[in-house]
Amino acid sequence: MNVTVRYFAGARAAAGIEEEPADAGTLGELRTQLVAAHGERLERVLTACSFLVNGVAAKEESVPLPAGGTVDVLPPFAGG
Repeated sequence: MNVTVRYFAGARAAAGIEEEPADAGTLGELRTQLVAAHGERLERVLTACSFLVNGVAAKEESVPLPAGGTVDVLPPFAGG
């Protein structure tokens, strides 16, 4: 499935880009691809990130990714 991955804050810094296309069927597959593409620095950040799939929080690796969807990668934010 083709999705658009959008990175925010520290995830953007670790990936070195704002967004990119990816071809993955599940959130777990996507994480594996992102680490393969961007390395250990992004891997460390991803362990603390939250993911939104088309605006809905997703935690399980088995969450399916809809074709043409968007996955937002959100590191923890400080403040209140």
